[in-house]
Amino acid sequence: MDTKIIYFTVNGRPEQAEFPVDCPAQDLKDLFRCAAEAGPHDILKLYNPKGNIINISPNLEPNSPSSCYKLEVVAADYNSEPLGIFIEASWGAELAGALGFDLLSMEKRLQGLEKKILIEGGETPAVVYEMKKQVDSFREKLESVEHLSWLGLFKDLSEGTHKPSPFYHKRALRKTREECEHVREKYIQMSSLEVSEEVRQYLKTPTFDNWQWEDAEIMVLLQLMYTDLDLITTFNMEPEVLQQFLFEVYRRYNNIPFHNFKHCFCVTQMMYGLIWLTDLRSHMDSIDLLIMLTSAVCHDLDHTGYNNAYQINARTELALRYNDISPLENHHCAVAFEILEKSECNIFRNVSLDQYKRIREGIIKCILATDMSRHNEILNKFKSLLPTFDFSNKDHRDVLMMILIKVSDISNEARPMEVAEPWLDCLLQEFYNQSDVEKLEGLPVTPFMDRDKVTKPSSQTGFIRFVLLPLFIELANLFPCLEHHIIDPVRKALDYYTEMEKALDRAKSIMSAADNQTTSGPETPKTESK
Repeated sequence: MDTKIIYFTVNGRPEQAEFPVDCPAQDLKDLFRCAAEAGPHDILKLYNPKGNIINISPNLEPNSPSSCYKLEVVAADYNSEPLGIFIEASWGAELAGALGFDLLSMEKRLQGLEKKILIEGGETPAVVYEMKKQVDSFREKLESVEHLSWLGLFKDLSEGTHKPSPFYHKRALRKTREECEHVREKYIQMSSLEVSEEVRQYLKTPTFDNWQWEDAEIMVLLQLMYTDLDLITTFNMEPEVLQQFLFEVYRRYNNIPFHNFKHCFCVTQMMYGLIWLTDLRSHMDSIDLLIMLTSAVCHDLDHTGYNNAYQINARTELALRYNDISPLENHHCAVAFEILEKSECNIFRNVSLDQYKRIREGIIKCILATDMSRHNEILNKFKSLLPTFDFSNKDHRDVLMMILIKVSDISNEARPMEVAEPWLDCLLQEFYNQSDVEKLEGLPVTPFMDRDKVTKPSSQTGFIRFVLLPLFIELANLFPCLEHHIIDPVRKALDYYTEMEKALDRAKSIMSAADNQTTSGPETPKTESK
């Protein structure tokens, strides 16, 4: 059997790995994980001798002891304490709200029910074993979420064993100057490094895992997208201006659970991937590509975590400024062009006046299209154009660009589950925070954000079935190659959350029955009088 030998170091310690050339990728990752003494949820990064990040895969190039790779563990797992010890008492309501029921209380009630059945019937029914299995599964889920759990826990990759505040909303909304300068310095240092061909190709796929990359690295990858689409050359962008633009964009995304800089990157990366997967470079000109990529980068600038319904009902400054018409999306646009007004950030400063007018018009159209209240309007327009779609028709291309940014904006479920599910945890945290504030302020409560009515699976099944799939299917009607890349994964996600919803419903039914039986108590035998 042919084998490969890879030489590498872990914390300065030399190691070597030998594996078959046809070794499964997951087995190889487990091998490196063992060598690094890393936990099952830790994130590993492998660097080649030039300092470039490379994928841990069976395609690794064999090397020699004199040209070792370097393996690093960049995020450590939380201490594996039992859930009941790990979660402080003050978190109980947060847990119950996120699950839709109290997991710890359920366990106690199950134990009591099992004892009662054993005493009265002598044998535990299979349904109780099934229920215990589901409870254990939920417990494992809560203990092992890699990045953000349903409680909003997150990992600090820079402070070693320091345990940060577990709640996102306790962080300052705006980034501090120190935080920004630290990231900026790292970005500038890294911006001249060469990104490996393996990462370049990986960046073009919907399976890309954003959780492995820090903010400075993300800016390098965004810069790479402009480079690989030839936008820097075509529009005569100075590298330092692009870098300053990307840094200002990073600075103007806030510290909120979902609509943050990492979300900006995910949307842009999906847009970038769709451009390559559909070969749009042969159908649309460079200005259209520039519009789509920059719109994705800027589409949620300065989002504060409260949607348009809240802005309008609370009569916020944004709602008043934009007369209740897409207040957030109008604000995102305004912030984008506020950044671009600065000469040192203006990546369009070398284009002609006519080109600039077209770019500005296109970016405004794309960002305003992300307002979900316009979803049906835009989708129906696209469906009407499909039978006679013409890439040479500007109106047709404009609608397609709006569809592409909409798909990219809500594309998390097209990614692998280990990438997508933490994003849902982030989104629910933002939703629940808004509904809590709405209740406190006496405003109408947005139904799909109410922690008292919405569970993790129920938030997804309807959204996937009635919003995601119809949108993705229409895009695939124009580009059939997308069926495999984005529609199949979304169907699997729908199956996953449908099963989770059924499990929750069964859990609630069983606990309701247990409550009724516990309340009524054991039945007293009746005697007949003679």
